[in-house]
Formats: sequence, structure tokens, C-alpha cells
Amino acid sequence: MSDDFVPGQRIGDYEILGVLGVGGMGKVYKVRNVISDRVEAMKVLLANLAVQKELADRFLREIKLLASLNHPNIAALNTALTMDNQLVMMMEYVDGVTLASRLQQGPIAPADAVNYSDQLLGALSYAHKLNVIHRDVKPGNMMLTPQGVVKLMDFGIARPNNEAGMTVTGTTLGSLNYMSPEQVRGEPVDQRSDLYSMGVSLYEMVTGQLPFRGHSNYSVMSAHLQETPQAPIVVRPDLPQGLSDIVLMAMAKDPKDRFQSAEAFSNALKTVMPTGAAGFVSPIPGTVRVPQGAPAVSAAQVPVQATVPMAVAAESNAAHRSSSRGVYMVLGGLIVVAILFAAGFYVPRIIKTHASAGSTVAQPVTQPADAPVDISAPPPDAVPADAAPVVAARPQEDPAVAAARREAEKKAREEAARKAALLKEAEQQSDQLEARSAAISQSLDNLKRAQQAQGYGLRGDIVQAEQMMQINLSRAQTALRNGDGAQAKEYLDKAETQAQILERFQGR
Repeated sequence: MSDDFVPGQRIGDYEILGVLGVGGMGKVYKVRNVISDRVEAMKVLLANLAVQKELADRFLREIKLLASLNHPNIAALNTALTMDNQLVMMMEYVDGVTLASRLQQGPIAPADAVNYSDQLLGALSYAHKLNVIHRDVKPGNMMLTPQGVVKLMDFGIARPNNEAGMTVTGTTLGSLNYMSPEQVRGEPVDQRSDLYSMGVSLYEMVTGQLPFRGHSNYSVMSAHLQETPQAPIVVRPDLPQGLSDIVLMAMAKDPKDRFQSAEAFSNALKTVMPTGAAGFVSPIPGTVRVPQGAPAVSAAQVPVQATVPMAVAAESNAAHRSSSRGVYMVLGGLIVVAILFAAGFYVPRIIKTHASAGSTVAQPVTQPADAPVDISAPPPDAVPADAAPVVAARPQEDPAVAAARREAEKKAREEAARKAALLKEAEQQSDQLEARSAAISQSLDNLKRAQQAQGYGLRGDIVQAEQMMQINLSRAQTALRNGDGAQAKEYLDKAETQAQILERFQGR
């Protein structure tokens, strides 16, 4: 059976409607069952079962796992069959977009991101209780429907946690940008690895960017192992501090320092935004706000006001306003009377006080208490309308203080200019080194393949030099993002030394 189908083509009782996606495990098509008229997703393994045994084993494992899972936030498996020695899965068709596609429009509102994460953590909690680890949690495997429901997809590399490892020695499974440190090292993983990947996904949701970025796979892997991610609140200052802290805890390098369960992660999010999981969201531009479809939480977990339907709350508020209108009118009248009384009592005193304050400009003319008052003449302290305003003279600055201030300002400007020049120099050096690094790595990869074909390997010192070059380049990138040109220059100089060693080894 061919794995390339075109719209309109008939495969058994299914009509091909279009291609939904292509991944490492197979192609996914949108199909319609011509008998039931139900639209489904058909996933076809690209490899022949008899030729690529390992891929076939993973595909069979996915079928068995999905058949055992029944959760509103996990895409359901309808049936599975074989066609011409290829496995085919008929899955629930989820109408919507992946969160990866949604993130191309920019970061997600914190309340919505918490809501989506709560649903996904519910799905992970369910799977983890069945001893199933997903191993590839990322926005690309999260489908968002127009109703605000998020479904976790693609358990293609998941497996029961007590099953022996299926990975080939020296390889890792999962998506590099979202891998946990233990996945990068090729170590055994548990549910906390999924929570790390969920933390990276939430980081990307609320900031619109990945916590670790690099110009090579090695630099990204090194960052997962060694770098501390920039706090989300630094990237997006309007985030709640608590949410930023929760994301960083989920991404702790040591599994013992992370949340120990999906429920703990979810409960922590509820303390930051208690209405995030039970509120109303508008996930896709132009859609109607409706309640999300994730499993309900207990009354103890959700504030009382979040559990009251909006229509009932609106009706209750209207009745309350009607019954209280009379009271408000009486209170309003009393307040007006009080304001008028206060104005009559205090305003003359305020005017008199201001007039007294103005006496420092012009001395009042005194006259006997029993002298007649000429009401046609202006008061002695009156100021002509066309008179210029009186401006208080600025105190004379001490010459020594002024000189010290000017010197400090000059030094500050010089220091800022020096740092800016150093940062620019480091950025230019980084660009040059990144290009050299790519060429060096490509040349070494070619040499590795040639030597492996003859049963040899690279010298240990050369392998170590390449690794340290990539690590120092990654650290320099982090320093540049933080605006620290001096630290970036320090790491770049180290990377420069290692690049020279490798170039000499290659005869350049």
C-alpha cells in the first residue's frame, strides 16, 4: 500500500479528504468513513512492517497505549488495522489548531495559558496513573479546538514506564527544544520528565519564545543540562510573579526539585490564577467564549464565585441593584449636603490661608481697626491680572558639588559608551565564531563518518575541544541576551581558542 494518497482517493471504506501532517512516525490524513459519514484522522506508518522492525514496534506500542486511554483531553483511538503490511490507525479527528501554530501569532494570555496547561496536566495525570509516560510533550502535540478544549496528541514514543528501553544506544527520543535533562543524557525517565517538558511548553506559551535557543543541536542540549533559563517575568514583565516561579520550578534540572506529580503542578497554577482552570476563555481569534471541556474540579479547588454560572450571577446582580437604588439615592443626597457644608466652612479659611502665604511677596498695608473700608478699591494683597507669576529662585548650587556632579555624569556616560562598544564587539565576534563553528562541526562530522566506516573514531581531545567550543558559544549567547558584553567576551575568547585548535587539527 502506498503512503501517498490524494484527496478524493478511496481506501477501503474511507475517502481521503486531505493531509493533516507528516511526522517521524508516519503521515496523517483527514478521511471520511463513507458508511457512517464520520470524519476521522488516519495515521499511516511510513515504514514497511517487515523492513523496519523498530518503527513497527513503536507504532504497535502506540496503538496499545491509546486503546487503553480514555480521557477528554487525549485524542481517542477509534480502531486499528493493517493494509498491505502497513499499520493504520483511525483516530478521533480534532478540529482546531496546534498550540505551536497558535504561538506563531504571539504569546498567549496568562489566564488562557494556565487554562490550557490545567487541561493538559489533567491528561498527563491520567496517563501517569496508568504508568504511561508521554515523552514528547510539546505545543506541536497539543490541539486547541475553537471551544477552548486542548487535547494531547501523538503517543508515538510513549511507553509503559516499566517497559525496557526501546531507544537505540546513543540516541534520544523526543523533541530537542522540550527534552528534559535526563532525556538528553539518555537516562531512564519518569513522569517528572513530562512535567519538565510541560514547563518548557508553558514558558513558550506565556513569553512567545523558547527558554533555550542555539545555533546547533549541541548548544540546545548543553543549555538543558547546564543553563538557568531567564525568568519568564523578565521576558514579559506583566506576568504574575507566582506564575513565573512555577514555570521555573517545573524546569528544574534535578527531577527532585520539580513538581513530583501533574496534580501538584496543576494545584500550584490554581493558586496563581484560580479562575484560569474554570473560567471562560477565547482561545482562537474570532471564536465565542465558552466553558472549556476539561474534567471538573472539586468545589474545594475552585472559588465559589468561579462556580456560579454567568447568567445567574447577572440576574442576581440586577435584582440587587434594583432593591438598593432607593438607598443609594438617600445616601447620595446626604453626601451632597455634607460636601456643601464642608465647602462653606473650609473654603473661606483656605482662601485666607493662601492670602496669608502670599504676604511674603508684598507686605500688607495696615490701618486702624476702626478706619473706614473702601470697597471700591482692590484689596492690598491683590495681584494684577497682567502681572507675571512669581517664581521661586533656585538655590545656588555649591561649585564643588556641581563639579562633582558633572564629573560623575561624565564618567557614567563614558561607562555606558564603553559597555555598548564592548557588547557590539562581542556580538560581531559571536557572529564570526558561529559561522566558523558550523564549518568546523560539519568538517568533523564528515571525518567521523569516514573514520567510522574504517572502524576508527576521533581523538578524545578533539571531541572534547568541540564540545567545549559549543558550550562556551552557548554561554556567550546567554550573556549577550542579558546585555553582559564583558562576560560574553570571556566565553567567546575561550571558544576562539578551541576553534583554533580544531582548525589546526583540520589543517586550516
